[in-house]
Amino acid sequence: MSSFIARRTVVSSASAARAFSTSSSMKIARMSIIGHLTATPEVLPTSKPELEILRYSVACSSGKDKPASFFRITSFLKGDEYSSKKRDFMLGLPKGCMVYVEGDASMSSYNDEASGKTISSLNIVQRNIEILKRPKAEGADESQQ
Repeated sequence: MSSFIARRTVVSSASAARAFSTSSSMKIARMSIIGHLTATPEVLPTSKPELEILRYSVACSSGKDKPASFFRITSFLKGDEYSSKKRDFMLGLPKGCMVYVEGDASMSSYNDEASGKTISSLNIVQRNIEILKRPKAEGADESQQ
């Protein structure tokens, strides 16, 4: 009797693996990065006037005295009001802000004709960003003393 109950439990838990969703399963690559902005974000035009590209880099390290990893992140801005607010918010972030970024990751590669080598690149498209800490103002230490 106990083996029947155990077998039934295993079967029911396997069938409930995707009970939380009615959509079809998809393969995705998503990254979460916590680090500091290496510079103020920049906006670049595209060939479509209603679309702009927002680019910035985030540096993070896995510990003191360990080399930093630098991630280039892209966000697409459409010509709507939400994108306008997002653009203004992002352009107001100074270098050194600690941020948490979630993004969709993909790999691309191309052949460098000058060297003849295949170059691989990690592309991250921002889905969400949160500001964890802003850098101290330059005069903040002097005013507290």
